[in-house]
Amino acid sequence: MTGSAERPAGGGRAGNVAENLAENVAGVVREEMVAVQRQLTQAALPAGAGVALLAAAGGCLILGAGAASTTALRMLESFLPRRLAAAGMTAGYLAAAVVLGRLGLAQLRAAGGGSARVADEVRHAVSATANRMVPAGTAAARDAARDLGDGARRRPGTA
Repeated sequence: MTGSAERPAGGGRAGNVAENLAENVAGVVREEMVAVQRQLTQAALPAGAGVALLAAAGGCLILGAGAASTTALRMLESFLPRRLAAAGMTAGYLAAAVVLGRLGLAQLRAAGGGSARVADEVRHAVSATANRMVPAGTAAARDAARDLGDGARRRPGTA
C-alpha cells in the first residue's frame, strides 16, 4: 500500500526526524544568534558613548595641559627674558620626561619577560635618538648664544 509516491523525501521516517532535528537546531541557533546580537548591541551602545566621552575628556586634558603650560610660561616671562623663560620650561619638561621615562623603564624591567625586552628596546632606541639629537641641540644653543652676543655688540650705546 505504501508506494514510493507516498514516502516523504529524505528517506522515510528517519529522514523526517533528521530534517525536523536539523530545522529545530537551525531555528534555535538563529534565535540565539539574534539574542546575542541584541545583547551585544545593547552593551555596545553605552560602551560606545563611554568611549566617546573618555576621548573627549582626553582631548580636554591635553588642552588643559597646554593652557597650564602657557600660563606657567607667561608667569616666567614676567620676571625672566622671554627666551630664558622658554628655555627654562623646555629644560623642565625634558628633565621630567627623563625622570618619568626612567621610572617607567625600571617598572617594565621589574615586570620581567616580554616587558623587560620592550624596556631594553625602548632604552636602546631612546639612547640612539639622544646621541643624534644632543649634538644638534648643543650646536643650535651655541649658535643662539652667539647670535645674542652679536646683537648686544651691535646695539647703539654699547662698546
